[in-house]
Amino acid sequence: MIQQPYSSQLLEKAVSEFSRLPGIGRKTALRLVLWMLRQEESDVEQFTDAITNLKNEIKYCQTCHNISDSDICPICSDPRRDASTVCVVENVQDVMAIENTQQFKGLYHVLGGIISPMDGIGPGDIEIESLVNRVAEGNVREVILALSPTMEGDTTNFYIYRKLAPYADVKISIIARGVSVGNELEYTDEVTLGRSILNRTIFEGK
Repeated sequence: MIQQPYSSQLLEKAVSEFSRLPGIGRKTALRLVLWMLRQEESDVEQFTDAITNLKNEIKYCQTCHNISDSDICPICSDPRRDASTVCVVENVQDVMAIENTQQFKGLYHVLGGIISPMDGIGPGDIEIESLVNRVAEGNVREVILALSPTMEGDTTNFYIYRKLAPYADVKISIIARGVSVGNELEYTDEVTLGRSILNRTIFEGK
């Protein structure tokens, strides 16, 4: 089916940009653009300013690599959190998912991805070395591996386990497999995810 051009090139450009967003097709993009055209100019400027400021001013926590407004995120700087327990996750969405369970009171370490040779992602492309450095400082007593139960997640778990093996006094655990194999962590319901954190087991890296 041939795509019919819009009556305005400005409209076409805006629709094309919106349709680049994940899960947004051209029909949805067109509805969003037309909706924005009906808004007050000040509201549209507020919207675009929020996106621009997000891109220009957002930071990544120097400790855990979570997104933050400051160099150290609110979780890492909270004295009420258990700094001896670090939960390793793939991305920022996983931090949000676990926080929503209200079952975990330790700190996080965001890898920024998982090992996936098919996608050209190796150990050096994600934040594994900085995790090892955190453990080497001597304040961490338990590392919880909370990666999605996929082949890539399991590969990353095993690699981290091997990297942390020299630190014999550090317990390495893995979330209980109440999370279905192959599922992404961020789409798991809060009750299941919360129980998986509470019922974590020692990681058997054999």
